Amino acid sequence: MLEIFYFTKFIIFQTFGFFIALAAGGVFVFIVLRKLHSLKTAILLSVIFVGMMVFVFVPHAFPKALEYPFGMTTYGPGINPSLPLANIMDFFSKLKTIERTADIARNPNDVPPPITRKEPARVKVDLVAKDMIAEMAPGVFIDYWTFNGTVPGPMIRVREGDTIDLSITNDLTSVAAHNIDFHAVTGPGGGATVTNVAQGETKYASFKMLNPGLFIYHCAHPNVANHMAHGMYGLILVEPKEGLPKVDKEFYVVQGEFYPRGSMGTKGLQIMDAQKLIDGRPEYVVFNGRVKGTVGNMNAKVGETARIYFGNGGVNLISSFHLIGEIFDTVYPEAAMGIGSAIFKNVQTTLVPAGGATIVEMKFDVPGNYILVDHALARLDRGAWGTIMVDGPANKEVYDGVVPTVADTAKMGH
Repeated sequence: MLEIFYFTKFIIFQTFGFFIALAAGGVFVFIVLRKLHSLKTAILLSVIFVGMMVFVFVPHAFPKALEYPFGMTTYGPGINPSLPLANIMDFFSKLKTIERTADIARNPNDVPPPITRKEPARVKVDLVAKDMIAEMAPGVFIDYWTFNGTVPGPMIRVREGDTIDLSITNDLTSVAAHNIDFHAVTGPGGGATVTNVAQGETKYASFKMLNPGLFIYHCAHPNVANHMAHGMYGLILVEPKEGLPKVDKEFYVVQGEFYPRGSMGTKGLQIMDAQKLIDGRPEYVVFNGRVKGTVGNMNAKVGETARIYFGNGGVNLISSFHLIGEIFDTVYPEAAMGIGSAIFKNVQTTLVPAGGATIVEMKFDVPGNYILVDHALARLDRGAWGTIMVDGPANKEVYDGVVPTVADTAKMGH
């Protein structure tokens, strides 16, 4: 009901409000002219005045298309990120049939196993684009656009030289057409140009993986930023032919940005605000689709080595990825790998651009609760943090001190 109120307000004040103002101006001009001229002359001049105002201002004041927000002008190669009112009405007509989920977040432990084969293979990948309604934060609901019902979509793991046999389906309850752009694919649109699917449609395509690395995939249907800001992204790992070093734990984490109409914490069902998107003002910056999407669900033991596959599915922000209390033993900068690719050692924070990824590895020497963050720290308050709980014996040679209790921490205040 809150969003219907917003639409009504925009229609009245931004569209018909112009005509109300025009009518008021016409009446005012008529009253002034009537004091100076005859009734016929006053009416004639008032009509001329209104006609001139309509001719001059209507092309600028009245939207070229019924969209939310109205009248947005952008200069990208595709349509602007505003939502056509037809799509919005379609959404409300489908509201009862769109699937609800208690948790939109992809589990960060949901990582496909390492590849042990030594020969290339054909790998079947099935993706379904579908709307999902879920909580971003307590009481704050988002109409997510997803791959396979979670944010991020499933992590895909293949080997250099493999061929992906893709099927992509757009669910009937979707309010928009979709496609997929694999940053790992060589060819027009990363596959987007041959995977456009309308509601209820399925398409098939095949792509050979020529380059190893960790790559973002995302919906690239115009407006691309609009689709990504609804949650349509994920990671594809193309292992080098020689494979990756063995580790004890692997985690899957993707940062995203969300731009709802209401301010941070506003309750109820929210739709995306295209103006905030264009201005780069996200209300939520989160890991794995929602506030606390990666809190309390990653665990390791002292002495274990962990690897995090980290991506940035956002459309505006660079992530300063950091794990508080640990130093990354190994970083694959920008997730590059293979012969000639740089590997960094002993890194505190690594930058991940929008649409980029990284791989980090660390060995845990001390037990405790480790917090992963975007170290642009104001974003923590918008949701950009997670935790890794490490269990095991203390190592006082490395870290010695009395860990305060929750009560002690509360007494210290801010």
